[in-house]
Amino acid sequence: MKTIGYLGAGTWGIALASILAQNGHRVTIWTRDKAFADELQKKRKHPKLKDFTVPESLHFTSDLKQAIKGAEVLVESVTSAGIRPVFKQVIALQEIRCPVILTSKGIEQGTGLLLPEVVSQLLGVEESPLVGCLSGPSHAEEVIHNLPTTVVCSAYDASVMKLIHELFSTPTFRIYPNSDLCGVSFGGAMKNIIAIACGIADGLGGGDNTKAALMTRGLHEIRKLSAVKQCKPETLNGLSGMGDLCVTCLSVHSRNYRFGHLIAEGFSPEGARQKIGMAVEGIYTCVSARELAHKHHIPVPITDATYSIIYENLDPREAVKALLTRAIKEEHL
Repeated sequence: MKTIGYLGAGTWGIALASILAQNGHRVTIWTRDKAFADELQKKRKHPKLKDFTVPESLHFTSDLKQAIKGAEVLVESVTSAGIRPVFKQVIALQEIRCPVILTSKGIEQGTGLLLPEVVSQLLGVEESPLVGCLSGPSHAEEVIHNLPTTVVCSAYDASVMKLIHELFSTPTFRIYPNSDLCGVSFGGAMKNIIAIACGIADGLGGGDNTKAALMTRGLHEIRKLSAVKQCKPETLNGLSGMGDLCVTCLSVHSRNYRFGHLIAEGFSPEGARQKIGMAVEGIYTCVSARELAHKHHIPVPITDATYSIIYENLDPREAVKALLTRAIKEEHL
C-alpha cells in the first residue's frame, strides 16, 4: 500500500484515483477550488461523472501541503498549461524525492518541452529518474465503469515504469510498458489537434472518408514532427500514438472532437470551450506544436489550419478547401 498525493480532480483524475483506491492505496486528491473539494468530500459525486459514486476511501482537499505531506508517489492530472505552475508550488513546499507520474498530455508553449521535460527541468535535470507517465486510448467515462482499457506507461527509469504498472493495473485496466518516454508523451499530445480537425470536418458534413484521410495524414504529420523530439517512430504506431488518435477522433467522449464539432456548428472557439466546460488540451497544444514545427521548418498543414480556425478566425470551410487544394506529392510513410 502506497500513500499517494494526487494533483487534479478532473474526470480523468477521479477515474485514475479510483483505480488506485481500488488497488488499496491511500489517496489524497488536491484541487485548488476549496468549495469543489468540500463538495466532492461530502457528496462523493463529480458533476461531469453523474452516474459514478466516488469511493469513500478517496480524500479531497484544497490544501496542497496537506495533499503532498508524506506522499510516497505524486500523480498529476491537472492540465498541460498547469504543469509548471503547480509543480513550482509543490517544490516551494517541499523537495520532491518520490516518483512523479504525469497523466496530462501536451507540449509547453514557448519552450516546446514535453511535460516530462518540464518537470525534469523544474527538478534541475534534463531527464529526472523520478518522472514517468501514463498515456494511451482511454476515456474516464469508460474507465470508471471498468470497461476494458489498454494504455502505456513510460519513464526515464525502469523502476518507475515498473511502479506505474504495479500501481494502476487491474483486470480491466491493462498497461504495457514502453521505454520511449518522449514518443509516448508526444503522441498523446499531438492527437488532440487532429481530433479538433476531425470534429470540424464532421460538423461540416464530411463523411468517414474525410475523417480517415485526416487521421492518416494527421499521423504522418505527428511522425514528421516527432523527429524533433527524438521519438521512436514505431512508438507512434502503438497505443499512445495511433491508439490514442483513434479514440480521440472517433469518440463522443472526446472533448477535442466535440470542440471542433461545435466550431463547425457556428460557435466561437471561446463559446465552444465554455459549452464543454472542461479543459480542451488541443487548444493549448496547437500553439506549441505550431511553434515547434515552424522553428524546425517542418510543414504541418492540418495543425496550421486548426490553429488558424481557432486563433485567426479562418472560416472552417476555407480551411478545408485550402487543405484539399494543396499540391499532391508521393505518399511517404
